[in-house]
Amino acid sequence: MLYSLFQYIQEGGGIPGSRLMGYLTVRSVLALLLSLFLATVIGRRIIDRLQIMQVGEMVRNLGLEGQMKKTGTPTMGGIIIIISILVPCLLVGDLTNIYMILLLVSTLWMGTIGFLDDYLKIKRHNKDGMKGKFKILGQVGLGLLVGLTMCLSPDITQRQVTAVAEPVMEYSTSGAAGEIVEHTTLIENETTDVKSTQTTIPFVKDNNFDYAYLTQWMGPYAQTGGWIVFILVVIVAVAATSNGANLTDGLDGLCAGTSAIICVALAIMAYLGGNIIYSTYLNIMYIPGSGELVVFMSAFIGALIGFLWYNAFPAQVFMGDTGSLTIGGIIAVFAILIHKELLIPLLCAIFFIEDLSVMIQVAYFKYTKRKYGEGRRVFKMTPLHHHFQKEGIESLIKTPVRAIAEPKIVTRFWIIGIFLAVLTFITLKIR
Repeated sequence: MLYSLFQYIQEGGGIPGSRLMGYLTVRSVLALLLSLFLATVIGRRIIDRLQIMQVGEMVRNLGLEGQMKKTGTPTMGGIIIIISILVPCLLVGDLTNIYMILLLVSTLWMGTIGFLDDYLKIKRHNKDGMKGKFKILGQVGLGLLVGLTMCLSPDITQRQVTAVAEPVMEYSTSGAAGEIVEHTTLIENETTDVKSTQTTIPFVKDNNFDYAYLTQWMGPYAQTGGWIVFILVVIVAVAATSNGANLTDGLDGLCAGTSAIICVALAIMAYLGGNIIYSTYLNIMYIPGSGELVVFMSAFIGALIGFLWYNAFPAQVFMGDTGSLTIGGIIAVFAILIHKELLIPLLCAIFFIEDLSVMIQVAYFKYTKRKYGEGRRVFKMTPLHHHFQKEGIESLIKTPVRAIAEPKIVTRFWIIGIFLAVLTFITLKIR
């Protein structure tokens, strides 16, 4: 709104300072500060309101230290994150930008699914919320929406920059007297906006991979096949990342802090990929119009940090599925829009390790129960962060024997998240 207003003022002659709103960096900083302010200020009011409404967390006694003390802590705090994202984006974001529109829709989409899940848990007074198949259906729906929009929208393109050179005849004094030599000189860059199924992949020269390579056997329909493969990848990325974030939300500050680190890395990638000068210099994919994503991500980072004010140990509020599903969905869609979806397994490795730990635990338990008549466990408890919380050696992985304090587990996961973010950038450079 403010962005459009200042654009209108600028077209009418402008007022002192009106041009500032046209700078991406200025709007990004404003979005960050505004979302941080909103999350900390309205956060307290929302928490108080949730307490009055008796919207408290129901905790199962799993024998973890300090676990039962969390009973009754307000949940559905993801509302704080969603409001703190939407308001700054509506104020200082370019609402005509297709990338901004897709992310706002994704936020509301996943926020609605998470809200309904939390609402059903509270209504039924148990941990059984929305059925898993309906969650998956919602995630698949969002993946289809994003994938098809990227396929069909004329506003979503990649720009290929080609250096144009021409021969130049020049007198040389380095050789024989009066020798005239010919060389080429760069005179300009030719740019072409194209619809493409290319994406970024690490360890490969030029860092690009085209999904159409996988469907070359389709002949003239290879490009169409490439888009189908891309849409399937989008669906898997959205479902896996949102579920991973949901499982990671089990300790105070774990999901919000880890996600903030991931978001900083993605914001840097979006800024570089949305700037033709930096993308050309660094030889990375340039995506016209994607720079606006930095404004959204700045608001997202501010919302996460502001939420941590109340969610850090001991938590005064939990984000619930309203927050965790939204966070995972946003991260996945954001990475997809900047064509970095194949980097998600590394950048968001904590989410996927949490996912895998549950799948491994369930599969091994069922296998050993069939074979030995008694189920056995790989981890003491899953998701993985609970393994470190629980004392004992009754699992294949017996360390640590003693339980680790919750704040220390969270801090160590944050450190691992920083390491993964740095490693993600390194893999792009090694080629």
